Amino acid sequence: MNANLKTPVLSMRSQKLRGLIDESLRRFIDFDSGCPARLREAIEYSLLAPGKRLRPQLVLFAVEACGGEIREALPAAAAVEMIHAYSLVHDDLPAMDDDDLRRGRATCHKRFDEATAILVGDALLARAFEVLATEIRPGDRAARCCAVLAEAAGAAQLVGGQADDLDTENLCKEVRDRSINRLESIHRRKTGALFLASLRLGTIVADATAEQAGALDKYGQCLGLAFQIVDDLLDVSGTEGEVGKRLGKDAEHDKMTYPAVLGEEASRRRAEALIDQACESVACFGEKGEALRELALFVQRRNC
Repeated sequence: MNANLKTPVLSMRSQKLRGLIDESLRRFIDFDSGCPARLREAIEYSLLAPGKRLRPQLVLFAVEACGGEIREALPAAAAVEMIHAYSLVHDDLPAMDDDDLRRGRATCHKRFDEATAILVGDALLARAFEVLATEIRPGDRAARCCAVLAEAAGAAQLVGGQADDLDTENLCKEVRDRSINRLESIHRRKTGALFLASLRLGTIVADATAEQAGALDKYGQCLGLAFQIVDDLLDVSGTEGEVGKRLGKDAEHDKMTYPAVLGEEASRRRAEALIDQACESVACFGEKGEALRELALFVQRRNC
């Protein structure tokens, strides 16, 4: 796989979609006067921070691949980004991953305070499901979207993966070094669950066939793991200016990561193999799946 492959078509398409996504996010957090000004500012700071918007784009690309309408999926795209932003705000807290830099800016609790950061996460979590319940049509699809996103964000998926990730710091090094299965289990939940949910939201909105949904599930499983492997590699070999967050933290906390368990070169090969599998899984969509293929290549070569 050529990690340096240029994808200008994706860049142009992504720029347009990010504009639509950000416009939707701003509209959906236009709270009434009951929302205190400081909380409103902190929500906007966290949700609208510069970013690639990968997860909401996955929603829209899945809809497109399955023959649906992009505009109908914007509420689902916004909802998944709200869940992602909430998870970052909470993960950055001192009691969790204890980060002070995110997307090149001070984390929410550093820019405001810990209590405000907790409330920002709470508000975004609630708003995500309100948006799905009130903006997705018909109602049965809204209910299915809520169920999919709630499962992905819950105790057996995103939250459970984060809990296990924190617990690995208490394991002895010998146990961690033998735990590739545990590592993949953590990241299929902590990182992969939202990738998979994003694609599933797209299939629900587009009323996809079982075959289409199955292909996108395979794509999402491979892409989510590849994303995390690349993220772990960036913590070892990236630069803070490029990545937009503090690096070297995994080694500092002696965390279980792909480079720590497999080594850097084997981790790169694993990521490449997963990206290849992701691309193969969406070949059935033909030209309609091209954006998904190019997005997978972007994940492989990303620096932030």
